[in-house]
Amino acid sequence: MSFIDTIRIAIRALLKNKMRAVLTIIGVVIGIAAVTTIVSIGQGADRLVRGELENLGTNVIFITPGQTEGGGVRQNDAPTLTALDAVAIGQECPAVLAASPLVWTGGQVIYGNENWSPKEMLGVGTDFLLVRNWSLDAGSFFSEADIESKAKVCVIGQTLIPKLFRTTNPIGETLRVNNVPIRVIGILSKKGANMVGDDQDNLLLMPQTTVRKRLLGSPMDNIHAVMVSARSNNQMKVATRQIRNLLLERHDIAPGEVPDFEITDMDEVAGTLGIITGAMTLMLSAIAGISLVVGGVGIMNIMLVSVTERTRE
Repeated sequence: MSFIDTIRIAIRALLKNKMRAVLTIIGVVIGIAAVTTIVSIGQGADRLVRGELENLGTNVIFITPGQTEGGGVRQNDAPTLTALDAVAIGQECPAVLAASPLVWTGGQVIYGNENWSPKEMLGVGTDFLLVRNWSLDAGSFFSEADIESKAKVCVIGQTLIPKLFRTTNPIGETLRVNNVPIRVIGILSKKGANMVGDDQDNLLLMPQTTVRKRLLGSPMDNIHAVMVSARSNNQMKVATRQIRNLLLERHDIAPGEVPDFEITDMDEVAGTLGIITGAMTLMLSAIAGISLVVGGVGIMNIMLVSVTERTRE
């Protein structure tokens, strides 16, 4: 019997038992498709997470105020970081490329008859764009003179342009932020949405001194966080150690005492998220594997019935 004759017999058998053939094909297709799809989803989620972390900024380290007792920063702790801490980190830590203080605020932005509430309103330092790996689409960023003079200037994200200015060129125009006149000097390049769907371009930046003194009216020099960029990924651990030692010294914290700050680097976050996505992929692959096994059992039963029927032949 030739190979062609074998194929003809197989096709004839399939056509004679169409339902069995369809069930067999469905079992194979569902099992293989389930495994392939789940693995692809897991790999896609891992790439998405790593892409978003790279989009946040290369080699980024966050420093937040508060004690780390109980596994996290206590919410009621008074801010212990200052803008001078951020300056010292940038100047005295060799493994640090740049550092920017962060001061959060909120409120409504008004231009003419239009108003909008940005997702984020931040007070930052002159090195914020370098830390965030961001660039300007137009205009200029803040200078040291703007920081020192608490200048009434801002840089806006792309989302604010159609919401407030429509067809008007925003550069040089004056907004009112919580009733404080603020002049637009720059426009950020487009970033798009992050992995949870938040619009990163729905943003307004101002000098951190302007936010602290003019908008919040704070008499203190405390800030909400410091965002740092290490010189390279290989120097993340070195930068973290240098920052910790510097802040312990600046805050007069003796050895053995609990620090009044917490340091988090994106390598740790990426590692944790990688473990989570890997575990999810493994679990879902196991579930998909069950589908493949069930399909195989179905095929086995159909083959058993077929062989049993033709045993007499």
